[in-house]
Amino acid sequence: MDSIPELMESSNSENTSMSTDTSTNNNNSNNNNSLVLVGSSSSSSVSAPSSSRYENQKRRDWNTFGQYLKNHRPPLSLSRCSGAHVLEFLRYLDQFGKTKVHTPICPFFGHPNPPAPCPCPLRQAWGSLDALIGRLRAAFEENGGKPEANPFGARAVRLYLREVRDLQSKARGISYEKKKRKRPPQQLTPPVPQLPPPGHATHHQ
Repeated sequence: MDSIPELMESSNSENTSMSTDTSTNNNNSNNNNSLVLVGSSSSSSVSAPSSSRYENQKRRDWNTFGQYLKNHRPPLSLSRCSGAHVLEFLRYLDQFGKTKVHTPICPFFGHPNPPAPCPCPLRQAWGSLDALIGRLRAAFEENGGKPEANPFGARAVRLYLREVRDLQSKARGISYEKKKRKRPPQQLTPPVPQLPPPGHATHHQ
């Protein structure tokens, strides 16, 4: 399954590069041509380059997951895929991770910038896994899957991602909590003076 490392590598750096490798596609020639056209049109147009990059990445992720099911022992069809199989896929991807996750016995546990190397394992970053599941969840329904049967939206998958987020947050000493937007300070406007009703003007003596 040679394309798996490339999948996560491109996923981790999708904000800085746009790869058009479609080695996992069945019709390489046709798909390569279409992807080249998509890439060239997005570079010359300012309409939606980020959307084009997202669609390309989603297509690669979907093809790679299909290859994973085909290489599964025993082979697994998409219709029989469950949340448990998605978890197997995510754990399988960990071997290609590049994020250092410190263990509780490591002296650098909870240290955001460790001063020295350590033997702790490399894992897929929570942000990469969360984005990957989002793309696969969308691709499943775009390819005819029913939302209620979407294995990528299973409760077990959501719980797993939450556990990974909490574990990596503690181990790396960083916070994944979304920062609340600060509301702009409201300007205090002076009260509007009340004007007397028409026809009741005051007379000064």
